[in-house]
Amino acid sequence: SRRCGLAAGRSYSGGGAYPSVSLTCPLPGVPKAVFAAAENRERFETRVTVLENGLRVASQNKFGQFCTVGILVNSGSRHEAKYLSGISHFLEKLAFSSTAQFSSKDEILLTLEKHGGICDCQASRDTIMYAVSADARGLDTVVNLLADVTLQPRLSDEEIEMTRTAIRFELEDLNMRPDPEPLLTEMIHAAAFRDNTVGLNKFCPVENTDKINREVLHSYLSSYYTPDRMVLAGVGIEHEHLVECARKYLLGVEPVWGTGRSRAVDRSVAQYTGGIVKVEKDMSDVSLGPTPIPELTHIMIGLESCSFLEDDFIPFAVLNMMMGGGGSFSAGGPGKGMFTRLYLNVLNRHHWMYNATSYHHSYEDTGLLCIHASADPKQVREMVEIITREFILMAGAVGEVELERAKTQLKSMLMMNLESRPVIFEDVGRQVLATNTRKLPHELCALISQVKPTDIKRVVTKMLHKKPAVAALGDLTDLPTYEHIQAALSSKDGRLPRLYRLFR
Repeated sequence: SRRCGLAAGRSYSGGGAYPSVSLTCPLPGVPKAVFAAAENRERFETRVTVLENGLRVASQNKFGQFCTVGILVNSGSRHEAKYLSGISHFLEKLAFSSTAQFSSKDEILLTLEKHGGICDCQASRDTIMYAVSADARGLDTVVNLLADVTLQPRLSDEEIEMTRTAIRFELEDLNMRPDPEPLLTEMIHAAAFRDNTVGLNKFCPVENTDKINREVLHSYLSSYYTPDRMVLAGVGIEHEHLVECARKYLLGVEPVWGTGRSRAVDRSVAQYTGGIVKVEKDMSDVSLGPTPIPELTHIMIGLESCSFLEDDFIPFAVLNMMMGGGGSFSAGGPGKGMFTRLYLNVLNRHHWMYNATSYHHSYEDTGLLCIHASADPKQVREMVEIITREFILMAGAVGEVELERAKTQLKSMLMMNLESRPVIFEDVGRQVLATNTRKLPHELCALISQVKPTDIKRVVTKMLHKKPAVAALGDLTDLPTYEHIQAALSSKDGRLPRLYRLFR
């Protein structure tokens, strides 16, 4: 047989004869292949256009038939100081209901169905996001719908009453869930930023459900749903087409609440206070069934970090990844994240702890790094001791191997998440809303690579000078006092032995 090309047939056990084809030599008589080349990086940069009314239009090109488009509003529970708490929660539930053009939610869903579309609205502490994923050929319809949903909602009495019922049910469900993480997140924010900005409740208090009506909602919307506080973001579409649709449906449109003079917008900067929020609760019957979760007490301890606009945001993100942690068994199977500090120093050594997880919440003007831990109520004192010790050990030596692993893991998580079109959409929208521009993934990876052990030590030292924020849920009989926790966290490396005496 010849060295390249089709050779003599080779017999296989199946009885058939198949040619042996070389994997290194071109096939004879076949035209030379033309391979796809990477396009200019500029084609994939986020483009931003500011319209005459102040609305920002941002887009990211991406291959595919479908697109994700939405409107992000610089509005959320942190802006409710002068209003009834819970308005953002109501607006989230009322989204994609009847509007000036669409008589019901069903009509909106049927319109989207023609383009294979789905819709969603999410309200956070600082942003409300209306988003649609649909066939890119239906962009005109999608932007028209988004403009109508955002600026022309009917907010009928029937819809508001249904929303009240839904919120009451959600609040009951929140208190009955086996996973208390959403409740603890609310509590730690309330403790860290008492009665201000991001410390205000994200969920509508039960006593406010009957007080919020159309007039209250319109009053809030007139202040915060203005073009200069909005971004129309899209992924998977041409920028010029998105700008054209924005001009057509979002320029010069009078909202349903009118264009009269609005109340002053709350521009308060977050004030970190520290403190403790405790909720005594019987957790013995939270999860009944054939394999019930044992009764646990949950503690979350946090310290102020920094805003996502500061240079220290990246070192804090690396630190959070380095702490890691999770449940007593990894949800991703054995080995996932097992080299993080909270696994190595806490879960591996203290079998009675059911959870030890690090979280980092960051906003435009502040941040919060916290650790959530769960254990039997009789071991709360020791659990608090262990978690406070981990905070203090953050200021110690940082190994090159663990730092490189944390940086690699952070970059890997970033790139994996940005494979998803809706995640890219949210990243584009949030960055442009806060900074009028967007850092691309390769820029963020370069910043992550530059983090050194001295950067970690610097941010931790700055963090440990603040009063701690503590959230505690469950049987709190053996919980140390706030003064003890604060004194323990103010200890320096050389005084670590004192930590053990504080709790005995």
